Amino acid sequence: MLFAVDTGGTFTDLVVRDADGTARMFKSPTTPDDPIRGVLDVLAVAAEADGLSLVDFLGRGERLIHGTTHALNAVVTGRTARTALFVTEGHPDILTIREGGRAVAFDFTTGFPEPYIPRSLTFEIPERVRADGSIAVPLNEAGVIRIIRGLENLDVEAVAVCLLWSIANGVHESRIGELIEQHLPGIPYTLSHHLNPAVREFRRASSTAIDASLKPLMGTYMRDLDRRLSEAGFKGRTLVVTSQAGVIDASHAAEAPIHVVNSGPSMAPIAGRYYADIDEGVEDVIVADTGGTTYDVSLVRNGAIPTTRETWIGPQFSGTMIGFPWVDVKSVGAGGGSIAWVDSGGLLHVGPQSAGAVPGPVAYCRGGTEPTVTDAALTLGHLDGDNFLGGAMTLDVEAAREAIRRRVAEPLKLSLEEAADAILTLATENMAQAIVDITVSQGVDPSEAVLIGGGGAAGINSVRIARRLGCARLLIPNTGPTLSAAGASMSDLKADFRAARFLSTADFDFEAARETLGGLTERALSFIEGPGHGAVKSMIRYSVEARYSTQVWEIEIALPSGQMDTQEDLEMFVCDFHKAHRSLFTFDDPGSPIDIIGWTAEAVCSFGDGKALELSQASLTSEASSPLMRRAWFSGQGWDEVPVFAWNTLKSDLPISGPAIVESPLTTVVVDPGSVARLRPSGSLSIHVEISK
Repeated sequence: MLFAVDTGGTFTDLVVRDADGTARMFKSPTTPDDPIRGVLDVLAVAAEADGLSLVDFLGRGERLIHGTTHALNAVVTGRTARTALFVTEGHPDILTIREGGRAVAFDFTTGFPEPYIPRSLTFEIPERVRADGSIAVPLNEAGVIRIIRGLENLDVEAVAVCLLWSIANGVHESRIGELIEQHLPGIPYTLSHHLNPAVREFRRASSTAIDASLKPLMGTYMRDLDRRLSEAGFKGRTLVVTSQAGVIDASHAAEAPIHVVNSGPSMAPIAGRYYADIDEGVEDVIVADTGGTTYDVSLVRNGAIPTTRETWIGPQFSGTMIGFPWVDVKSVGAGGGSIAWVDSGGLLHVGPQSAGAVPGPVAYCRGGTEPTVTDAALTLGHLDGDNFLGGAMTLDVEAAREAIRRRVAEPLKLSLEEAADAILTLATENMAQAIVDITVSQGVDPSEAVLIGGGGAAGINSVRIARRLGCARLLIPNTGPTLSAAGASMSDLKADFRAARFLSTADFDFEAARETLGGLTERALSFIEGPGHGAVKSMIRYSVEARYSTQVWEIEIALPSGQMDTQEDLEMFVCDFHKAHRSLFTFDDPGSPIDIIGWTAEAVCSFGDGKALELSQASLTSEASSPLMRRAWFSGQGWDEVPVFAWNTLKSDLPISGPAIVESPLTTVVVDPGSVARLRPSGSLSIHVEISK
């Protein structure tokens, strides 16, 4: 039995997958003060559904996969460890100077943010390595020891080490690590050439600093997770979702927590790709995951999930640069719990503030006083307040209506229904803009793509979003309410191994390429034989970061054979590079040499049995056994009696014309007027959206 748990801002989602591939979905409120308690709570809900004690239920589990935003939240809120940064003498301003960019180039009224680690905790190490790996200035060990001993009086909890050109020769960083262990035993540290052997100095330093600062917190979190799961009866393997759409052991996540900063959102495209393939037969997909707090958008192109190194927590340039590759996900503060408010100028806003899990929307009756998107949908009759989450919660419709009337309708001089509809319309615009930003920037026309609607709140306005984008095809998977957890249940154990080595096609060094790829292969095979032992199948994927010799930025190119041994291999790579460049930027330059600066070998170990994910009927069974009617309000139509269908009673390919509502215990899908929904054989709901010409 496999447990996949995703801790969101409002709900903690669980997908339980049995040995035969059958899956069940569960939700429980997130507990922000203690996220692990939320994990145990949702597991207890599943155990109760099986008529078992939590101990007996967990005792059947072989693996538990956990997606968490604990590391991300720590960086955002500044709850990371007090960290020192060691840099090469003469270069203390790496994190201060950054890369010099501004959101508005000539806006000098906005200052640069403070460095992630302050100058007061940045220490210059007497040493220097050249770009070719030779040593210009030997490491002054006595000076390093003095600096390390001085940290004892500064309450330093972690150390980040990022020396110039350590990626060419890491001997000085490695020795500093040994000295830290000798003179500051128990203090965690991160060496940049181990973590992120990348050429760009600021990004390497930033990722090293973030990783080191998270080690005390995430080490404690992972140890507590393992301990409390074990005490509750779980004896299997605990894995954590990474930012690269894979999973790693919890112990490895504690050792390199930068891998899990974007844990959770990276899993939605895994599930989206699966459903787009089996239900629509397409490889280009927009995956939107609507939670209670955020709206996460990602792409699948040609069946592949794009990654990016342009990874910022917060606004570009003024936020925190991760400097580490992760799945290209754009998140905006829009979800079921997004708060609607009117500013002093009389303009309506939705988000980015969220009611979250505590206090939650007004209708939850947990102390919330500000109207949210969920309150608006309830006010319009789109949600059933008496049967929310399959009857697990009862929503207060009158409280939601009163909050919208007082906070939105009266200030804007609108009717209650118009105010609620305006909230949904503005939330839709925010979400649609996030999709436009991520698609258009990568040359994707959203009107020609398939939109996957995931997340518990997706059904509220996914048809609206599709119509706003001109996207005629919308797919709501039956596991959509727990899309990220479903993706986690399909994920593979992964590890990336990187090396920095400059080679140019103008004078290609085949021996250097063989040496670099051979070293990466050895490390990948060691991982497959170690943590990947027992996998059903394993493979190694190779790629390089390359650019035209006159360019500044690189693109990632796959090396299907994993070799650069012959002229034929080189010519195939050159052809692939030109083709990829043309696809991304609409042009190529066949006459220009190509520079390779980074090499990657990704070890992938699959523990799945290859069976399709089939959702049990229990997860789709609603109280209604036949179409019912409910009063619901739609713009241009007003109040009307609308048919309500239980998801589990739908017949395959039988058309359902909007306006209509489809319910399951964990989600509600609103089929707007002019749209037609059909159940696919897989159990997903495919909706053809009417697009105005």
